[in-house]
Amino acid sequence: MTTKTRFAPSPTGFLHVGGARTALYSWLQARANNGEFVLRIEDTDIERSTQAACDAILEGMNWLGLTWDEGPYYQTKRFDRYNEIIAQMLEKGTAYKCYCSRERIDALRESQAANGEAQKYDGCCRDLPARETDEPFVVRFKNPIGGSVVFDDHVRGRIEFSNEALDDLIIARTDGVPTYNFCVVVDDWDMGITCVVRGEDHINNTPRQINILKALGAPIPEYAHVSMILGDDGAKLSKRHGAVSVMQYRDDGYLPEALLNYLVRLGWSHGDQEIFSLEEMKQFFKLSDINKAASAFNTDKLVWLNQHYIKSLDPEYVATHLQWHMDDQKIDLSNGPALAEVVTALAERAKTLKELAASSRYFYEDFAEFDEAQAKKHLRGVALEPLQLVQQKLSALTEWTAEAIHQAIEDTATELDVGMGKVGMPLRVAVTGAGQSPGLDITLFLIGRSRSEQRISKAIEFVADRINS
Repeated sequence: MTTKTRFAPSPTGFLHVGGARTALYSWLQARANNGEFVLRIEDTDIERSTQAACDAILEGMNWLGLTWDEGPYYQTKRFDRYNEIIAQMLEKGTAYKCYCSRERIDALRESQAANGEAQKYDGCCRDLPARETDEPFVVRFKNPIGGSVVFDDHVRGRIEFSNEALDDLIIARTDGVPTYNFCVVVDDWDMGITCVVRGEDHINNTPRQINILKALGAPIPEYAHVSMILGDDGAKLSKRHGAVSVMQYRDDGYLPEALLNYLVRLGWSHGDQEIFSLEEMKQFFKLSDINKAASAFNTDKLVWLNQHYIKSLDPEYVATHLQWHMDDQKIDLSNGPALAEVVTALAERAKTLKELAASSRYFYEDFAEFDEAQAKKHLRGVALEPLQLVQQKLSALTEWTAEAIHQAIEDTATELDVGMGKVGMPLRVAVTGAGQSPGLDITLFLIGRSRSEQRISKAIEFVADRINS
C-alpha cells in the first residue's frame, strides 16, 4: 500500500511553529517512503476561519518548500459528501437524531459534575423510535458500549481507551453543519490516508474517529501523535515568546532551510547529527525515532543554524531570499554589485538576512554622515596623509580588482612606514561610513571605483575641516 499522509490545519490563524513541525514530519513520512502528501484545510469552524488565514498557511508551506501532491482540499466544499454519509448512517442505525435541549444537556452535566462523574451524554435518545417532528435535533454517532479501542501509536506505543469513557459524539449540529471529528474521518477515508501525523492534543479524538471508521467499514490509518513545543522558559510556546508564525521567521531573516533543520531536530534525532539537508532528512526520517517528551525551543540554536546556512548555501540561492529583505528595507539595487557577491562578502558576519541587508546598504546607497563615534576615533588629523596617499594610488590603478586594491593599500602603509590599521581604519570609515566591513579590498571593489573615490574625497574634506576648526 502506498504511504499517504496529510497536513490538515484549521485556517483560524497563521501557520505556527508547532503546525509547521507537524507538517514537516508528515511530509517526511510520505517522502521517506516514496508516498504522497495531501494538504487539507479544515475550515468547518466557519465563524473563526478566514481567507487571510488560508492564504497565510499556503504562503508558509510554500516558503518552507513543503510541496503537496494533492489539494489543497477544503472541508466546506465537501458538505454534500458528509451529509450523504450521515444519511447512510442514520438509515443503517449507526447514528441517530438527538432531540435533547441545551437546557437538558447543561443540567445533565451539572448533575454529573456534582456527583463527581465524567461529563458525557447519557444516551437518552439513543434507542428512541424514529419520529416525525419539527423539533431541532443534532445527529449523534452510536458509539459502541462495551470493549475498548486500541491502537499502536508510532510515537507513544500502545494506547487503549475504554468505550465506556466515550459518549455518543455529535456528528452534525442543529444547523446541519457536520462536526470536525466526523469530517476528518470521511476525509481520511476518501483521500486514502494511511498515516496520520498530528499533535498530542488529538489523542483523545483518535478513539472516536477509529470507532466511526469501523462503523463505516473504512480502513484504519496508522497514527503518530507528536508532543508540544515549549518556549525557552519551559512554558507552552505562545505569542508571548515572540515569533510563533512561520512567516515571522522569514521576516526576521531566517532561511527556510535553517527553520526546517531546526524543527526536524525539535523532537527527532538521527545519532548525534545536527545539520541535515532535506535529502538527508528524507533518507533518515522514521516516525519511531520521534521523542515522546516535549521539546524546548532554543532561539540561539536556530540562529546558529541560520548562520551555517547563510555561509554554506549557494550565494545565488541565498540572494533570492535576501532580495525580500532588501525590498523590505527599501534598498535600491539598481546601482551596485550583484546581490550574490554581497552575500559572499558578508556571509561570515551575518546571523540573519535582515541583518545582512541592513549592513549592505553602503554598497548601494551613499550615506549622509559618518558614524559619529567611528569618525571621532579614525577620521582625525593623523588620517589625512594616509587617506590622501591611498587615494592617489587607487586613482592610478589601471584595473579595479580586489587584488590591485589590496596592493595599493599595502603600498600606502609601506611608503608611510605605518601599520595597515593606520591606513585601513580611516579608509574603512571613509568608504562605508562605519567601522565594520569585510576585507577592504573586496569592500572597495564591490562599492565600485567612482563611488569609492567620491567617499574618500568626502572623508579627506571632513578631516581637513576638523583640523582647521
